[in-house]
Amino acid sequence: MVGAHWRRAGLALLAAAIALTLIAPSDRARADEAVTAPALPLGHAGRWVTDAAGRVVILHGFNQVVKFPPYLPSGGGFDDDDAAFLASQGFNAVRVGVIYKAVEPQPGVFDDAYLNGIAQTVATLARHGVVSLLDFHQDMYNERFQGEGFPDWAVNDDGLPAQPQLGFPGNYLGQPATQRAFDNFWANTPGPGGVGLQDRFAAAWAHVAARFQGNSAVLGYELLNEPWPGSTWQQCANPAGCPAFDAQLTAFVKRVTGAIRAVDNRTLVWYEPNVIFNDGADTQLGPIGDPRLGFAFHDYCLSQDSTGSYSGCDTFDDMVFAHAEHRSAVTGDALLLTEFGSTDNAVDLTAMLNRADRNMVGWLEWAYTGNDPTSSAPGAQALVLDPQRPPTGTNVKLAKLKLLAEPYPQVVSGTPSSFGFDASSGGFQAHWSVTRAGGGGSFGPYSESDVAIPPVQYPAGYGVSVSGGAVASGAGAPVLRILSCPGAREVAVTVSRGAGALGGSCSVPGAGAPPGPGAAATKPALLVSVHPRRVRAGRAGRVVVRVRARLGGRLVPVRGVVVSIGHARARTRRSGRAVLHPRNTRAGRYRVIARARGYQTGRASLRAR
Repeated sequence: MVGAHWRRAGLALLAAAIALTLIAPSDRARADEAVTAPALPLGHAGRWVTDAAGRVVILHGFNQVVKFPPYLPSGGGFDDDDAAFLASQGFNAVRVGVIYKAVEPQPGVFDDAYLNGIAQTVATLARHGVVSLLDFHQDMYNERFQGEGFPDWAVNDDGLPAQPQLGFPGNYLGQPATQRAFDNFWANTPGPGGVGLQDRFAAAWAHVAARFQGNSAVLGYELLNEPWPGSTWQQCANPAGCPAFDAQLTAFVKRVTGAIRAVDNRTLVWYEPNVIFNDGADTQLGPIGDPRLGFAFHDYCLSQDSTGSYSGCDTFDDMVFAHAEHRSAVTGDALLLTEFGSTDNAVDLTAMLNRADRNMVGWLEWAYTGNDPTSSAPGAQALVLDPQRPPTGTNVKLAKLKLLAEPYPQVVSGTPSSFGFDASSGGFQAHWSVTRAGGGGSFGPYSESDVAIPPVQYPAGYGVSVSGGAVASGAGAPVLRILSCPGAREVAVTVSRGAGALGGSCSVPGAGAPPGPGAAATKPALLVSVHPRRVRAGRAGRVVVRVRARLGGRLVPVRGVVVSIGHARARTRRSGRAVLHPRNTRAGRYRVIARARGYQTGRASLRAR
C-alpha cells in the first residue's frame, strides 16, 4: 500500500522527476440477495475478466491485508459478518493479503496451518459470492526496515545498518539497507543453503498454488505487492520508466509464473509493474509468455495529501490508466486496479471511481480495515474502523460507503461499451453489445446480465429503462437482472432513484406479449430437486436441495434461496444447493418450498416412511 505518508515524503523527489442509519443485513435482506452468480472459475478474454461461460465480470471490492502476526484476516477480526456485509452492498471481490514470512518461516519449511487460515477466509467470502485475489504483500521488505513481507532469513542487506529509521515510505527512499535488501533479491543472490532468494520465493508461491489449485473461488495469484527497484529507483522516476530494472522484473515474473504453472495451469497470475508506475511512470516490462495473465496496477495521486487539493492529479491518474491500457493492448493481459484510495477525501475517491468507470476497469480499494504499520493515517484508509466489531452503525464510515458502493455491471453477456454512475442524482447508465469478449460469436437471446444495485444508493427504490433487453428481477432487487431480447445486438440500461417502472423492449420467455413502458417482465421460476426423495420417518435425515432457474436458454444455480421443509430451513450457496436436516418427521408427504425475491416460488416433495 502506498499511503498518505508516501505521497508527502516522496512528493519533492518524484513530482520533480516525473513532472440513513447503517444496519447489518437482516435475514430477510440476505434472502433477497438471491442471484445467478458468475460461473466459476474466472478467466479472461484480453483485457476483460470473464466467467466460465465467457461473460465479462467486473470486480468491485477491497483489500484486506493484516500486517501483524498471525498475518491472517481472521486473526484481525474479519469473519462471516464482514463477508455478508460486503455482498449486501454489491461488492464481489477481496484482495486477501498473504504474508511470505508466515508462508515460509524457515528456509524450505512451509506453514500449512497458516495457509489453512487463508483458505478459511477464502471459503468465508465464497459463501457470499465474493472471490479472493491472493496477494503476496510486502511493504519495505521486512520488519527490520519498519515494514513487513519477507522472512527474516531472506533479508540480505550486506550488513548495512538499518539507519536512518525514516519509517514508511522513507526507508524506501533514504535507507541504504532497505535498498540493498531489494537489490540482492532482484539479483537472486544465494541465501540459506546456497539457494537464490528468488528461487526460494518462487518455490513458496508454487507451494501456495498447490494448496489452492482447483479452488474456483480464487480469482488469481498476485505475485508481489509494489515491487521496489532498490538502489536504482531514481532511474525509474521519469515518464518513460526504467528499462534496466524492468528487465530484472520481467525475469522475476517469468520465474515465479513458471513455478506456479508447474502445479496450477488454470488460475490467473497477476503481476505488477514497479511501484513508481503508480505515480505516472510507464512500464518497460517485457513479454511474459503465459496466456492466463492479468496486469495488476495501482494509482495514487502524489499531491493530494500534501496540498489538500485534487488539482493536478487528473493528469497523472489518467496517465496511469493510459499506460495500463497500452500494456493490455500489447500483451492481451487482463486489467485490474488492485489498489487506490487510502483516504476519506471524497473528491479524490469520486474522481478515481469515475475514471475507473470511464475505462471500464474493475477495482479493489485500499482498504476494508486499516490497522497496519505502513500507513501514517490508518484511520483514514479504512471503511470499517474496528475489525473486531460487527460492520454496523458507527463502526462503518457511511459517507465513504455511499461513495464506494456504486451500481455497476457485475456480469455481462457480451462486451461492455460504457457504464457510469452520477452519485449526486443517482443516475446509472450502461451499454453493452451481445458480442462475446475476445470474439467467438455472440450470446443468444435471453442471455442474462447482472447489475449490482447497492441499497445504500437507492433506499427508496429505483426505476429502470432497458433498450434491447427485459427486466427479469423484481422491484427493488439488489441485483438487476437483464435478459437480452431476440435479435438485439446491443443492450442499454438506465437506472434512476425512486421507486419506478421496470421497462423493457421484450418479454421474458413465457411472459406473452412484449411489455410496454412500465411493465415488468415475468419472474423466472425456481426449479427444485431433492435428494434423497425419501427419508425414514421419526429420524433426523440429511436432505440436499438443489435450486436452479432457466435463464438465457440454460439452467443456472441460484444462490441465496430460502428453502424450507416443515420447520427446517436453509439457504442455497453459490452452487445452488442447500442442506437441511428435517427432524421428528411422521410418515407422509412433505412440501419442499424455495423462495427468493425476483423469482417464482419453486416446489418439490419429500416422502417420509
